[in-house]
Amino acid sequence: MQLAFGAGALWGNRTDVTGSGIGPDQFGILQDVQIDWDWQTKELWGQFQFPVDIARGQGKITGKAKFARICGAIYGDLFFGQTPATGQLTISENEAASVPATTPYAVTVANAAIFSDDLGVFYAGGANAGGRFTRVTTPSAAGQYSVNASTGVYTFSAADASAVLQVSYLYAPTASGRKLVVTNQLMGFTPTFKASFYTQKSTLGVPAGLALVLNACTATKLSLPTKTDDYEIQEFDFSAFADATGTIGTLSTLE
Repeated sequence: MQLAFGAGALWGNRTDVTGSGIGPDQFGILQDVQIDWDWQTKELWGQFQFPVDIARGQGKITGKAKFARICGAIYGDLFFGQTPATGQLTISENEAASVPATTPYAVTVANAAIFSDDLGVFYAGGANAGGRFTRVTTPSAAGQYSVNASTGVYTFSAADASAVLQVSYLYAPTASGRKLVVTNQLMGFTPTFKASFYTQKSTLGVPAGLALVLNACTATKLSLPTKTDDYEIQEFDFSAFADATGTIGTLSTLE
């Protein structure tokens, strides 16, 4: 007797291109996988209530994987079909700062050297705590600021001298992480990959595994859902089709 338990394991290996950096990507901290085979059927009736024959018509194979590990290679290789580059685009949210008491009333943020874009300024204390600043070309009144995107320097008016702030902005570390610049591809561009699924459980002391390899797949949906009090469980949907040899794949069991 063969049984299965747990989510199993799933890998995707891009097949439409080869080269450095292209290799198997495992869906980490897998929550569940569902693979469905569906056929359209055609019934042939005569004069009786039930059909005298049923034939399969068009068929499709679809898969859905839910996983928790955030992996840039899966997004790039398997979904968008673009190779991630080294580097990140990340955010400093509500970084504490204070306006100097003297001119030029300028604040240099912590990641000024790799500053990318402004995300706004708020008062962190005082009578205006929680109030939003307005970005202008040249600040001349309280609640106004300007930012130099080349230097990461924020400038305020004399009316906000000594004000305590919260500054949010984008910055781009270059030495770590992966960054994918998503481009607008021509219609018909379809990255493909081989999907390998495996689940195992020992039953009555006998180890057994179910393995399914789908030779040609393409991603159809990627969801990045977040919740207030839970982990982000991503959803990756795909469809399978025949490879160049007309083979769908291989299904293997112990029994």
